[in-house]
Amino acid sequence: MRQNETLLNTQLSELTIEEIGNEHVGTSYDTPLKSDAFDMDDDLKMNLIEDKFRDIMEIMGLDLTDDSLSGTPKRVAKMYIKEIFSGLNPANKPKIALFDNKYKYNEMLVEKDITFYSNCEHHFVPIIGKAHVAYISNGQVIGLSKINRIVEYYAKRPQVQERLTVQIANELKEILGTEDVAVVIDAEHLCVSSRGIRDVNSSTITAQFHGKFKEEATRTEFLGYINNKK
Repeated sequence: MRQNETLLNTQLSELTIEEIGNEHVGTSYDTPLKSDAFDMDDDLKMNLIEDKFRDIMEIMGLDLTDDSLSGTPKRVAKMYIKEIFSGLNPANKPKIALFDNKYKYNEMLVEKDITFYSNCEHHFVPIIGKAHVAYISNGQVIGLSKINRIVEYYAKRPQVQERLTVQIANELKEILGTEDVAVVIDAEHLCVSSRGIRDVNSSTITAQFHGKFKEEATRTEFLGYINNKK
C-alpha cells in the first residue's frame, strides 16, 4: 500500500511540474535564489558547470573527443555565468546616475522597442522580445541608455515574463523616486514556438502601470506612442 502511495505521489508531482512548465506559472516577484547563491566566485561556478554539462553531453551519447564538441562544456559554462544569466549576480547591476531635469520637461518620456533576450525558467530556452518603458519626471531624469541596461540586467536571468515586467517597473520607480512609471513587454517564447504546442505566430504581452499611468488618458497616450509604427 505504501509503495503504491509513493508511486502515486511521484506521478502527481511529475504532473504538477509539467503543468507549471507548460502554463508558465511564476512563483514570486523576486527571482528565486538560494541564500548562499553568491558564496562561490564565478570561476568556481564555471568549472563546476563545465564538469556537469560534460556529463549531460556524455549521457546523451555525444562524443566529446570530436573537435567540434570538445570545447562545448567550457563555452556553455562561460555563457551561463558571464552572458545569458549574468543578471543573477547583483555585482553586475548597472550603475545608474540621475540628472536634474534642467529642461523642466514634465511630460512623459518613452523609450520603446528595447530589444532583449532572456530565458524561460521552466525549460531554459530563449524569450525574445521588445520592452517599452515610460516615466514622468518628478525633478530628475535618467540617461536613455541606462533604461536599456536595466531591461538587459533583469532579462539576463531565468525568467517568466510577468516577473520581468514587474522587476523593471519596480527598479525604475525606486531609482527615479516616482510612481509614474509604465512598462509593456511583447515577447516570443521559444518554449511555445519550438516545443510543446509549437505555435510560431503567437506572442505574449504583459504590462505594469503605476501612478499617473493608471489614468486612462495618460495610459492611452503611452500606448499610442508605442503602437505608432512610424
